[in-house]
Amino acid sequence: MAKKNDSGFQSSAGLMRYFDTENEKGVRIGPKVVIAIAIVVIAVVLVLNTIAPL
Repeated sequence: MAKKNDSGFQSSAGLMRYFDTENEKGVRIGPKVVIAIAIVVIAVVLVLNTIAPL
């Protein structure tokens, strides 16, 4: 049976292929949490801008 050769293109030999690696050590945040954090940061900036405009 033939082996699966998944080495990528030779022109990108020095680049790391991030989609092949899975790091279990890092913090995993879901996309909904990222959007919620962005909305909260926007709201805080707007409130601070109305309280103390520069």
